[in-house]
Amino acid sequence: MPEAAGPGLAARLAQIPRAATMQAAERARALRAAGRDIISLTLGEPDFPTPAHVVEAAHAAALRGETKYPPLTGTPALKAAVAAKFRRDSGLAFEDGEILVGHGGRQIIYDALTATLDPGDEIVVPAPYWNAYPLIARMAGAAPVLLACEEADGFRPTPEALDRAITRRTKWVVLNYPNNPTGAVLDRAALLALAEVLRRAPWAWVMSDDIYEHLVHDGTPNPTLAAVAPDLAHRVLTLTGVSKTYAMTGWRVGFAGGPARLVSAMANVQGQSTGGVSPVAQAAAAAALEGTQDQVGVMRAAYAARSARVVAALRAMPGLTCHQPGGAFYAYPGVAGLLGRRTRGGTLVSDDRAFCEALLMEEGVAAVHGGAFGASPYVRISTAAGEAVLGEGLARIGRFVSGFQ
Repeated sequence: MPEAAGPGLAARLAQIPRAATMQAAERARALRAAGRDIISLTLGEPDFPTPAHVVEAAHAAALRGETKYPPLTGTPALKAAVAAKFRRDSGLAFEDGEILVGHGGRQIIYDALTATLDPGDEIVVPAPYWNAYPLIARMAGAAPVLLACEEADGFRPTPEALDRAITRRTKWVVLNYPNNPTGAVLDRAALLALAEVLRRAPWAWVMSDDIYEHLVHDGTPNPTLAAVAPDLAHRVLTLTGVSKTYAMTGWRVGFAGGPARLVSAMANVQGQSTGGVSPVAQAAAAAALEGTQDQVGVMRAAYAARSARVVAALRAMPGLTCHQPGGAFYAYPGVAGLLGRRTRGGTLVSDDRAFCEALLMEEGVAAVHGGAFGASPYVRISTAAGEAVLGEGLARIGRFVSGFQ
């Protein structure tokens, strides 16, 4: 029945659309439920199971009765494991009061931006970007400033472009590498060049989102800003988690290390929104960080192989270009060569959104348009899906683009 008019909603939400990745995934699920044969390449969802020893640790924690309200900032066991992880993987030393455990990486980002942004502030976000950064910034009344990263530069920010983007109103600079959606990586030299610019803006925080740190395709260690430029560490929040590295997206555990006063303010925000993370999930995360890391290498190698396969296939398709990602599990093909043309089904493809809509309706392949990540005309394809799914998806995409008139 029609919904009756009622009390109003927050005006700010009118400027904040729902995340396009979630919308695309939900559309794919709805079409599948309606009987359509849909290949979904929308979400960064590892197809591997969570390692068995991690699941067993969660089970054991539940049997021990670790099912009560947890500490707000994280259990002592997980915070110790996080501190050891940062020392081992990044060469960073954090005390207990400098670590916060949250409900996934998105909550850590929400905590940090909500704790620091005021209306009129700016946040510099390299584009293409994961959409949480600008959307959460807008919720706080701040203005995202997009730093365009060109395909010709490997989708990496240049020091000159960063220098132009920063103003006295800049409160945050975001660095997410390996990058979602492009898979771009930054080496030590690139980070040092950006650090030179950041030193000239001592009023700005820096968010180093390292969630894909262990998924560098060639297996080299991923450098992180606070370790490469330790003189900036008092302004850097280093963020990561267990979701991508250990195939634990549904466990919802992310964490960060940074200056104590920032972490304290973030904990205050978290305490007013969700509280502490399930202690059962925290026990699982501690087991992932402290246990064998053999499965991480297996998954990384699989993602690297899938990436190479997908990029090679896309580059062979007429009208497409595709950057070779250095990490994460996405491909980001350009579709400029197909714009202004019609599909086999007669659809005029005017932009990347129209491309994705036609691909979904005519071939049953769900992907996310590049405009959702601040860069068009591109399409994000998740290569985290299994081999059979990727193979069928590529076959359908190839059939789709070969039919353009």
